[in-house]
Amino acid sequence: MMQAPERSPERDAAIEAMLPSVPFDGWTSRALRHALASIGADPADAPMLFPGGAADMIEAFCDLADRRMQEAAAAADMSAMRLPARVRAVIALRLEQNRPHKEAVRRAASVLALPGNLRLSAACTARTVDAIWHAAGDASADFSWYTKRAILSGIYAATLLYWLRDQSEQDEATLAFLDRRLAGVAAFGRVRKRAQGAAERLVPRGLAERLHGPA
Repeated sequence: MMQAPERSPERDAAIEAMLPSVPFDGWTSRALRHALASIGADPADAPMLFPGGAADMIEAFCDLADRRMQEAAAAADMSAMRLPARVRAVIALRLEQNRPHKEAVRRAASVLALPGNLRLSAACTARTVDAIWHAAGDASADFSWYTKRAILSGIYAATLLYWLRDQSEQDEATLAFLDRRLAGVAAFGRVRKRAQGAAERLVPRGLAERLHGPA
């Protein structure tokens, strides 16, 4: 797993209490102070809890969402599913959990899209994608670790943007969009494997091994 941001029960509680205010006040110190007061904490602690301001709060929110997604996935019975179906199920869990906080996610995405926050945005996406794979039961550590996470990063980012505009019941349109993207990747993988197999039949074995590695 990638290195996580700072975690503490106090930070988690502050983010949880803050979510209802974010649609109105944004990821701001005002919303944070109001949240702290609502749970009986000292609003003056706001700068100490999140010294990085909005970016720090959003990173903590993304990390909290990752952990809750993994907990929900662990509690679900996915043992009978193949890996792609488990990935799809984990992403569906993430969307379901964030559905009550869609406006907070929208405002977070707007902040992360600012030029100064692009590195943080990439880090948050990478951690979420890594959490999705782990929640789906994939623990590979070979070269495919990188390729699978790179592919899913693009799929997840596109799905999230689609979801932010989705007005359908129970995220139905978004899940259909996700299914199409996952099907496209699966089809590409099958074509690539067939092409590789055909190439290996047409060239000497030694050359094929140099191109693709030993069979």
